[in-house]
Amino acid sequence: MGDGWELIKIRGIPLKIHPSWFAIVAITTVLFQERVATEPSLAEALAGIPSWITWGVGLGTSLLLFLSVLLHELGHALVALREGVKVRSITLFLMGGVARVDQECETAMGALRVAAAGPLVSLLLAFGLGAVFSLGQGVSPVLGFVVTQLAVLNLMLALFNLLPGLPLDGGLILKALVWRFTGSRDKGVQVATASGRALALTALFYGVFLLVFARNATGLWMMLLGWFGLNANRGQSQMLVLERVLNDLKVSDAAGRRFRVLEANQSLRRLSQLRLQHEDDQRGADWVLICRAGRWLGWVDDRSLRDRPVQQWDSELLEDHLLPLEDLPSIHDVEPLWKAVQSLEQAPQGRLLVFSPAGLPSGTIDRMDLAEAVLTRLGVRLPPPMLEAARKQNAYPLGLVMLPQLVESMQKRNQESSQKNDTSAA
Repeated sequence: MGDGWELIKIRGIPLKIHPSWFAIVAITTVLFQERVATEPSLAEALAGIPSWITWGVGLGTSLLLFLSVLLHELGHALVALREGVKVRSITLFLMGGVARVDQECETAMGALRVAAAGPLVSLLLAFGLGAVFSLGQGVSPVLGFVVTQLAVLNLMLALFNLLPGLPLDGGLILKALVWRFTGSRDKGVQVATASGRALALTALFYGVFLLVFARNATGLWMMLLGWFGLNANRGQSQMLVLERVLNDLKVSDAAGRRFRVLEANQSLRRLSQLRLQHEDDQRGADWVLICRAGRWLGWVDDRSLRDRPVQQWDSELLEDHLLPLEDLPSIHDVEPLWKAVQSLEQAPQGRLLVFSPAGLPSGTIDRMDLAEAVLTRLGVRLPPPMLEAARKQNAYPLGLVMLPQLVESMQKRNQESSQKNDTSAA
């Protein structure tokens, strides 16, 4: 799902509308209009009133419903902010709304409070609207009808979201509870994911049953819910698998060789020739490392060519322009791959020099090297044009762009775990 269009900011949180939201507003407007126009108790109140009035009531009810959805997501977002979690955006889309955060809460109870906040808001809206039903009925039967519909829908929204399976709020609550009592976030994700998969499959098969055997169009909606649930559930499972891969793989498993080696006694002209041979490489120039008799001395960049007249390129040697290898962003090949993700985000060229256990240059690693190692371990093959485009831009291909955020979340959990262990030891 794309980001959509930003409308406003609420407490610094961007509110966005996805294009699919307009489709669901249109559908719910039609349903509400038909419900208003055919409700027997409203026949007298609507007698002689133009049909556009009922359409206006349908549209107004639809917008108020999505205002309820927005308040539901704001409940999550505001509690997340209180827990110290940055909220990136709230997006309204076909299936309702979603609040996106930078990372998960650091504690199980914090995650529980964030997950429970949304359904609690919906329950409060349902009971609040139910309490003012008689007031709305006294003003106008149509207003009373709308209030009743919104109360029932908010109650359904709360109860539906409390179903114990990811990606629903109930699944997040289940995950937090398992995390709290087992001490393992991963165990919580596994339990909630399995529960969510069972719920999604149930909705999918029940939808097929309604559509095929009962000839009920509601089956299409149930199938859509099941399909969406399975996709979102798969996303949660993939996050766990990615974390495992990033922990299991070492930098050496992904390293390539984006450097060239020249002898110290060669001239600047040789560096110029090397650059001309590879000037069509859109990924950027390889690093040029300098050695003498097998001993690494440093590296040179193209400033030595730019700062010297062409007439001096034959007389000046590479060793006269050496830069220390320590200037290059680097990592050791025995480090877990997630550390490379972290270091690549801080590297100006998005590339790292890889050192062997002996402290000698053994290769390089960039985002695409890392992505190919992860995809190979996962057994995933992406279309060559997609891979080539990512390689030219030195970017992660589609599906792995969330790696920096995932690693940031992993690091924070590791830090929290270390702090708890230190406290226990003390």
